[in-house]
Amino acid sequence: MLRPNSNVTCQMEVREIEASDVEAVQRLLFENGWTDERVTGLEQFRALLSKSQRALVAVHEGKVIGFARAICDELSNGYVSMLVVAEPQRRKGVGRALVNAVIGGNNRISWMLRASDPEVAPFYEKLGFVRSTAAMERPRAKRSDT
Repeated sequence: MLRPNSNVTCQMEVREIEASDVEAVQRLLFENGWTDERVTGLEQFRALLSKSQRALVAVHEGKVIGFARAICDELSNGYVSMLVVAEPQRRKGVGRALVNAVIGGNNRISWMLRASDPEVAPFYEKLGFVRSTAAMERPRAKRSDT
């Protein structure tokens, strides 16, 4: 589905991920610093995607330029787990289009995310997210801890 947006400066399609996109998404994640065990093994990454309620790609001229993943109960709570945009396509509306598409239009759902990098907080604030003191975290074990 083509998602036109007047704030987007590159023409793209935002759609659900397809099996043929998985390796390109994995490569995009690697190229942008996502090197943890969730994405390093192709089969584990495929399993992660299969358990996600929402996994979208942004495609420009046949190439995956962005990816967003979320978990949502579709009634009350959602969690944006991953967002990545190829470096040359940043600041062109790709991230905004992906976040808007992945959270959808139901404003009765509360959405959470981890924005530990202080530089990304303003991006999410422009999309309606607010800094919160309500969340707690139990971090996942690293492979060396298991």
